[in-house]
Amino acid sequence: MKNRIWYYLFPIVGMIFGVWYLKASFVDVVYSDYIRLVNSYLPDVWNPDKFFVGDVLTRIPLNYIGRIINVTFFDYRIRFDQALGILSMGLAAMLIASYCIKRNIGGLWFLCLMGVMFSLNKWEMMVNASGWIHFFAFAGFYYHYLVLERYWTHREKKGDHIRLLVLPWLLTLGAAGPYCAIYTVVLVAAYGFGTLLVRLKEKRWENRNLVYMISSVIPLFLYMWSNSYVTEGPGGVVGVSFLEQLLDTPGYMVRFFIKSFASMAIGIECAHARFSTNMPYLVLGIIIMGGYLMALWLQYRYKLYEKTIFPLILIGAGGLNHLLILYSRWVYLDEDYGMASRYALQFQIGILGMILTFALVRQMIREKKEKSGKNVVLQILMASVMAVILAGNAYTTREEIRKAPARKYACSIRAEIARDFENRSDEELQNNFEYQTGSIEGGQKVRRALEILKENKWNVFRE
Repeated sequence: MKNRIWYYLFPIVGMIFGVWYLKASFVDVVYSDYIRLVNSYLPDVWNPDKFFVGDVLTRIPLNYIGRIINVTFFDYRIRFDQALGILSMGLAAMLIASYCIKRNIGGLWFLCLMGVMFSLNKWEMMVNASGWIHFFAFAGFYYHYLVLERYWTHREKKGDHIRLLVLPWLLTLGAAGPYCAIYTVVLVAAYGFGTLLVRLKEKRWENRNLVYMISSVIPLFLYMWSNSYVTEGPGGVVGVSFLEQLLDTPGYMVRFFIKSFASMAIGIECAHARFSTNMPYLVLGIIIMGGYLMALWLQYRYKLYEKTIFPLILIGAGGLNHLLILYSRWVYLDEDYGMASRYALQFQIGILGMILTFALVRQMIREKKEKSGKNVVLQILMASVMAVILAGNAYTTREEIRKAPARKYACSIRAEIARDFENRSDEELQNNFEYQTGSIEGGQKVRRALEILKENKWNVFRE
C-alpha cells in the first residue's frame, strides 16, 4: 500500500471551501423549513411533550440535541447548523479517503471523488441547514458500509461484530430519518448476497448474515410503526395512485426518472438556463444511467464484489434512491422535481460507487498489463462518462459561486424584512421567507415564528 496519507488533506480543503461558500452566499436569518421548526419546538426546547410524541422516531432525535445546544449557546443561529452540515460532509469525505488509501486508489480518481463530494450541486442543503443531520446520516452510512467491508473481506477488527449489530439501531432511529429505508434495503441485499456466495462456494450457510439482517430490519419496522402516528405529511397535486398515474402518463414517469439522473451531471438551475428542450436532459440522464449499467457489468465481469463490496453497495444505494424519489415525488406532476438540489446527497452515493468501480477496474487492467482492443474501448467509455460527470459538476459549481453574492443579497433583504415584520403583510412574509407559498396561512406562520424569535432575542433579533 502506497503512502497516500495526504488524501486526508482534501476533505479539509473541501470543508474550507464549503465554509467560504456559505459565508459568501448567506446571511443568518430563518426561512423555509426553519419557520416550521421555530413554531413547532421553540421557545421551550426542553419541553418533554415536544419530544415524547407518537412519531418521535421519525423526528430524528439527534436534531433535538442540536436544537437545544443551538438555542442555549448560539441564540438559534443558522450558522451553527451549517457548521454541523459542513463537518458531517467532511467526515463522510474522510471515510471515503480511508477506503481509497487502503485500496490504493489513484490520485486522479480520488480527486474526482472529492470533486463530486464537495460539488455545489448540493447548495440548497448546505444553505438551508435544517437538514444538516442528513449529511451526518450519510457519513454514518459510509462508516457502516466500511465496517461491513471489513467483515466481507475477512479483515475484521475487534468490536466489528458489535458494530454491525448496533449501527443499524443508532443510525436508523437516531439519524437516518426518511433515508433509513434505502439504508436498510442495501444492508439486507448485501447480507443476502454474501450468504448466497458462501453457499455456492463453501456449501454452507453463513448464520451471522441472518443475525445482521434481523438487526438491520427491526429498527426499520420500529421507524415505520412510529411513522404511522404522523398526522400530516407533504401533499401533492393529484389524488390517484402511482400505478394509475403510470398507466395514464407513462412518458411523464420516464422523463422524471431519466432527468433525476441528469441532475448528477448538471444542477437544475444551470440546466434551466442552458436547455430549452427536453433532449439535453434526456441525453445526460441516459449517459449517467449508462454509467450505472457499465459499473454493474464491470462488477460482474471482473468479480469485484469478491474483493470489495463497498462500491457495489454505493451503486445499489444510488439507484434505489432514484427509484425512491420517483415513487415519493411524482405527485407534484413536475418532471424536473427529481433534479432538485436537495436530492443530490442521495444521488451522489451512486456516483461515488461508479467512480470507485471504474478506478478499481482501471487498476486491475494496469496490473495485468492488458492492452486488448476491448480494454481500450472500455477505458474510453469510462473516461467519457467521467468527463460528463466532472464537467457538469464543475460548471454547476462555477455558476453557484457566481450566484453567491445575489443569494447573500436576497438574504440581507429577508433579514431587513424580518426586523420589520410587524409592518409587513402576510403575503410579503410568505413570499420572502419561502414558506407554504401555496397556502393562505403561510404568512401568519412566518409572523408567529418571528414573534417567538424577537421575544427571545434569537437569530436575526439577537443583540
